[in-house]
Amino acid sequence: MTRCLAAALALIATAGAAPAGVPDAVEDHVLPGLDRFATASRALSDTALADCRAAALRPAYHAAFDAWLGIAHLRFGPLEQEGRALAIAFWPDSRGIVARSTDALIADADEAVDDPQAFAEVSVAARGLFALERLLFEPGMAGYTEDDYRCALARAISADLARMADAVAQDWRADHAPAMIAADNTTYRAPREAQQALYTALTTGLAFNADQRLGQPLGSFDRPRPERAEARHAERSLRNVKLSLVALRDLARALADAPIPQTEAAFETALDATATLDTVFAGVDDPQERLKVEILQQRIAAISGAIATEIGAPLGISAGFNATDGD
Repeated sequence: MTRCLAAALALIATAGAAPAGVPDAVEDHVLPGLDRFATASRALSDTALADCRAAALRPAYHAAFDAWLGIAHLRFGPLEQEGRALAIAFWPDSRGIVARSTDALIADADEAVDDPQAFAEVSVAARGLFALERLLFEPGMAGYTEDDYRCALARAISADLARMADAVAQDWRADHAPAMIAADNTTYRAPREAQQALYTALTTGLAFNADQRLGQPLGSFDRPRPERAEARHAERSLRNVKLSLVALRDLARALADAPIPQTEAAFETALDATATLDTVFAGVDDPQERLKVEILQQRIAAISGAIATEIGAPLGISAGFNATDGD
C-alpha cells in the first residue's frame, strides 16, 4: 500500500466516514487489477523485444488482454485521461479505423515506431490491443520476420501498452485511490460520489457486454454482423465476455455491504449461458445459435436488475453516465 493510500485510510478510520464498499472495491478489485494489467503488459513488451514474431507474441498478448478485461470497465479517472482507454482498446470499430490506421503506418514505414514519445502521438486506432491483434492474427499480416517493419510496429505497440498500463496504475495509487477513499476533495466531494463512480462502472460494464460485445455481432435479425465481433481474429469474442463478467462480479462483491444472493445467482446463470456459444459468435445468422446469444443478453440484463435491488438501492444510488455511454 502506498503512503498516500495508507494516509487516506487512516484519516477515514479516524473520521468514521468511509463510504460503504469503496475501500474494499479499491483495495481488493481496482488496484490488484491494475497491477495485473501492468505486469502482463510489461511481459508483453519484454517478449516483443526478445522475439517480435507473431507466434512468439501470441501467448503474452492473450495474457495482457485477459488482464485488461479485469479493469476495462473502470472508464473514469486515470483510464479516461489522455485518451488512454481508447488507445489501449479502440473498439467498437464499425468503420475499420484500426485497419486503415495501421495500414497507413506500415505503408509509410512511419519512423514513430522508433521513438516512444512520437508513437504516443499517433492515432489511438493504430495503438493498443486491437492494432496488435491485426499484426498477430490477421491472415496476410502475421507472417512477418525480424527485419520487417511490422516487427518494429509490434514492439512499439507493446512498449506503448506497457507505458500506459504502468502510468494508469501509478496514477491510481498516488492520487485517485486516496481521493476516492477519502471522498472529501475536489475529485470526490462526498462519499456518495465515490460510490456512484464505482456503481456506474459496474452497471455500464454490464451494458457494454450486452449492447456491444453481443450486440455488435448480433446486428439485426435481417442483417447479423458476425464480422464485428470483438477480437474475432484472435478468437477472443466469447472469452472477453466471460472474463468481463467474472471481473464485474468481483466488483459487485467488493462494492456490496451485505450478502447479494440474487446478484450472485444472476451472474452464475449468465456465465452458464456462455457454455455452448461459438467462440466468435459466428453462428448469429442461424436462428438457433442467434437465440443463444440473445438469451445471454437477457441474462446479463437480469444481472443489472439484481444489482439495482441488492447494491444500488441499499446504497441509495443508481446508474450514472460513463465514458462508454453512446459507443
